[in-house]
Amino acid sequence: MIKDSPNPPATPFTVRPDLGTETLLANAAQDLACLNDIAAHLAFEVDGAQRNVALGICRMLEGVQLLVDKALDQAHPVA
Repeated sequence: MIKDSPNPPATPFTVRPDLGTETLLANAAQDLACLNDIAAHLAFEVDGAQRNVALGICRMLEGVQLLVDKALDQAHPVA
């Protein structure tokens, strides 16, 4: 049996406090890539307005992916 924490988090998910910036950004980049693949696949399974919504989600995810990739580059520049 798991004991309840004296200060449970306000959300059902938490991020381990010992994870470094590079680990966090790398995982975020991988998650974004997966979400983009899901949305792109969905876009080709539907038509009309639903396809436009899925493609819009893809574009938004691509923009966030660029931001995360840039942050990773700045955190650990290639020599």
